Amino acid sequence: MECIQPASGLTVALDPIMRATGGVWVAHGSGDADRVSVDARDHVAVPPEEPAYTLRRVWLSRETEERYYYGLANEGLWPLCHIAFHRPVFRLRDWESYREANQAFAEAVLEEAGGGPAFVFIQDYHFGLLPRILKERNPNLSIAQFWHIPWPNRETFRVFPWKEELLDGLLGNDLLGFHLRYHCANFLETVDRGLEAMVDTEHADVWRGGKLTRVRPFPISIDFERHVQEARGVAVAVHTEEWRRELGGVPRFLGIGIDRADYTKGIPDRLWAVDRLLEICPEYRGKLVFLQVAVPSRTRIGEYQRLNQELENITREINSRWASGTWRPVILCHRHLPQTELMALHRLSSFCMVTSLHDGMNLVAKEYVASRTDEDGVLVLSNFTGAARELGSALLVNPFSVDEMADALRRALTMPREERRRRMRALRRVVRENNIYSWAVNVMRAILEVEQPFCASYERERDTLAMAAGL
Repeated sequence: MECIQPASGLTVALDPIMRATGGVWVAHGSGDADRVSVDARDHVAVPPEEPAYTLRRVWLSRETEERYYYGLANEGLWPLCHIAFHRPVFRLRDWESYREANQAFAEAVLEEAGGGPAFVFIQDYHFGLLPRILKERNPNLSIAQFWHIPWPNRETFRVFPWKEELLDGLLGNDLLGFHLRYHCANFLETVDRGLEAMVDTEHADVWRGGKLTRVRPFPISIDFERHVQEARGVAVAVHTEEWRRELGGVPRFLGIGIDRADYTKGIPDRLWAVDRLLEICPEYRGKLVFLQVAVPSRTRIGEYQRLNQELENITREINSRWASGTWRPVILCHRHLPQTELMALHRLSSFCMVTSLHDGMNLVAKEYVASRTDEDGVLVLSNFTGAARELGSALLVNPFSVDEMADALRRALTMPREERRRRMRALRRVVRENNIYSWAVNVMRAILEVEQPFCASYERERDTLAMAAGL
C-alpha cells in the first residue's frame, strides 16, 4: 500500500495547517486502497509515518462521483469560473448528484462534530451547498469556506441554471474567502443582483434571513520554511543527479513548466512561445531545452483528453522543426512527480513559466521561488494569476500573446545575474512573509470577528498557527 501526496495545489497548502492544529479532514476516498486503510469509523491517521491528524473518508458511488465531480464541478463550475473560453456544460442529473454529494459530506461532518459546537473549514467549489445544510442542522457550527478558484462577474454567472440555490448555500457560511479582493467584489455584486439579500459593499458583508456572511480576500500560500528545508535535503540532491542523467547533462539553458494538464494553464501557447523564441533568436538552438510537466488530470472528460493529444502534437511539431542530432527543444512529461523531484527541476532550471489563462492563485509559482535558495532563476508569470498580485518582481506576461511571452523568455535568458538575484530575493521575501500559516491565522482572525459563542477554542487554534507563522 502506497500513500501519495499530490504534487501541488490545495492538499499541499493545507496539510501543514492540519499537522499544526490536528482535527479531522473529511475527504472523498477515491484511491484503490482507501477502503482497506480505514478503521470501523472510516478514519485513518495521517501522515502514516508520523500521524498528526485524522482523515475521515466519505464514500461516493461511481455514478455520483462521475456526475458531481467530473460533471457539475469540473465541466460546469470550473470553466464557468475561469472564463477559459470553454463552454460550461450543465446537466440536471449532474446538479442532482452535486446535491447528493454535498449531503453525504454534511452527514460525515455532522457525525464528526457530534452535535456540539465546532469550527468547520470547507474547501473549494465542490461544496457550494454544504454550508447551508450544516447550518440548518447544527446552528452551533462556525463555518468558513475558501473558494480556491476565481469568482466570475455577475453577467458570466447568470448562465448557471441553479444560481439562486448555489448562492444561498454559500451564504450559509459565517465567513467566505477568495484569493483576491476582485473575486470578492464579483461575488458581492452577483449576490446583490441575484438574491434577496442586503449587501454592504463597503464592509464586504451580506445579510440574508437575519444571518451575516462576511466575504474576505485571503491570498493562499505555502509552508515556506518547510519547503526550503526539503529543497536543501538529500532527496532533492539525489533527484537532481537523476534529472542530469535523464537530460543527458543539464543543457546550457533549461526552462520548465509544471502544471496539471488543464486547459486553463495555457500550456499550448507556452510551447508556441518557446517555438517563437527559437525562431527569432537562433542562438538558442541546440542550447535551450524546455521541459513541460503535464500531470494527467480529469482524463475522463473529453476536453482534457483532447488537450493531452494537442500537447503531444505541438511537441512533435516543434521538435520536428528545430531538432538537431540528439537535441530536442521540448520534452513533454506526462506523469505524476513527487515534490522532491519537482524541487530538483526548480533548482536546475534557468526559468520557470507559469502562464495560466486564468488562475485563482497558482502555488507552483510560489513553490519555484521557495526552492531557489541560491537566489537565482527567473519566474515568468501570467498577469491573470492571483500570484501576480503579490509576485510583482517576476516577469509578468499576457499568456494570450505568444510574442510577448517569447520576448519575456529572451529577457530571462539574457538577464544579468545581479538582476536575477535582486528579483528572486524580493520574490522570496514575499513568500516567506505571506506563508500558509499567516493565511490560516488571517482566516481565524476573520472568523473571530463574527460573533460566536465558543471563541476561546478558535483563539487557541489561531495562536498555534501564529507561532508556526512566526507572528
